Amino acid sequence: MSKKKNLRFTIKNRFRGFYPVVIDIESAGFQPKTDALLEIAIVTLKMNKLGWLMIDDTLHFHIIPFKGSIIKAESVAFNKIDPFNPLRGAVSEQNALTNIFKLVKKKINTNNCKKGILVAHNSNFDHKFLMAATKRVKCIKNPFHPFTTFDTAALSGLIFGQTVLAKACQIAGIPFDATQAHSALYDTMQTAYLFCELVNRWKRLGGWPPNISHRQKTDEI
Repeated sequence: MSKKKNLRFTIKNRFRGFYPVVIDIESAGFQPKTDALLEIAIVTLKMNKLGWLMIDDTLHFHIIPFKGSIIKAESVAFNKIDPFNPLRGAVSEQNALTNIFKLVKKKINTNNCKKGILVAHNSNFDHKFLMAATKRVKCIKNPFHPFTTFDTAALSGLIFGQTVLAKACQIAGIPFDATQAHSALYDTMQTAYLFCELVNRWKRLGGWPPNISHRQKTDEI
C-alpha cells in the first residue's frame, strides 16, 4: 500500500481534520445554562492502519452541581442520580473539564487534527451542556468545534431506521443492557461502539475512501 493511500486511512483525513470524541452528559434538567450537569463521560477513538475506527481511551466524572444550579426532581428520578450522595466521588466542573480537555487536546495533537468534534446520541443536548459548562469555567480553552457535531441518532435513523440508542444498537449487533442505561459511562461506551460501526459499515460498503461517482465515470467514457 502506497504512502498516499495510507494517508487516507487516518482520522485526520477521514473527518476533515477534526478529531471525534464521543460524549454523554447526565443532567438535572434540560436547560444547559441553569440546570445542573451531574455526570460526564468521554470515549476517544483511534484508527488502525487499514482505516477501521475503534475505541481508544475513556474518562468519566461525577459532577458537583454548580452554585445556584437547578435540580429538577423528574430528571434525577429518571436518571437515578442522587446529586448529594457523598459516595458519588463528585468533582467540580472545572476539575472534570480540565482533565477531559487535556486528554482531548493530546489526542488532537497525536492525530494531527485541528479541533475536536463532539459525537453523541442526540448531540444537540450534550453539546449545549458542554458549551454552557465551559463558559462557567472561564479559564479553560475549549478544544471542541463551537457548533458542528456528529449525531448518532440521525446517522442511525439513516442507516438502521432507528433513532433510539438501544434499538439502533440492537440492529447493529451491539449488546445493550437497559438496566445500565442513563449512566454516562455506559451510554458513552455504547454510543462509541455504535459510531464505530456506522463509520466502519460505510467503509465496508465501499463508501470510504470516496470513489469516482457514476456520473463522473460516464462523463469519462
